[in-house]
Amino acid sequence: MPTETEREESWLTRDELEDVRGRVPMLYVIAVPVRVGEAGDLDQVGLLLRASDTGRMERELVAGRVLYHERIRDALVRHLEKDLGPMALPRIPVSPQPLTVAEFFPTPGVTPYHDPRQHAVALVFAVPVHGDCAPQQDALELAWLTPSEAASTDVEAEMAGGHAVLLRQVLAHLGQTL
Repeated sequence: MPTETEREESWLTRDELEDVRGRVPMLYVIAVPVRVGEAGDLDQVGLLLRASDTGRMERELVAGRVLYHERIRDALVRHLEKDLGPMALPRIPVSPQPLTVAEFFPTPGVTPYHDPRQHAVALVFAVPVHGDCAPQQDALELAWLTPSEAASTDVEAEMAGGHAVLLRQVLAHLGQTL
């Protein structure tokens, strides 16, 4: 039996996760994989293509929950490797600082960010990737787009839940005037 200072650390069951999601905000990380040229300019942005729960094909940013007792840096690496493959070689600083914070609500319209499952707070990062990427898990494709392609209305139309707004914020943060 755990003492007061010891905790049982394990994954939540599906039912437990749904219960917690209905009671407290969940912490997420969102990573926008980027490739930077020799001069330090943004060359490409990586976007995933996945089938949504409704069967619609959507472009997404790399995202996922931060686990209990997991450092933000470790969560970023875990999600980038899960979605982009182990050879993506993301360059994450020792002490990463988010470029923005997004608050997702189950009620549409509270913020530009919507997640019908939960209230979630996401720390958003642009992460340089230096290796070969191959989509993993349920991603069908990883597309490397120029900043202007990534900011196009066609790509924006393929993004849901406010991810297009976040992508534009990341591009602006990285000096892209679109």
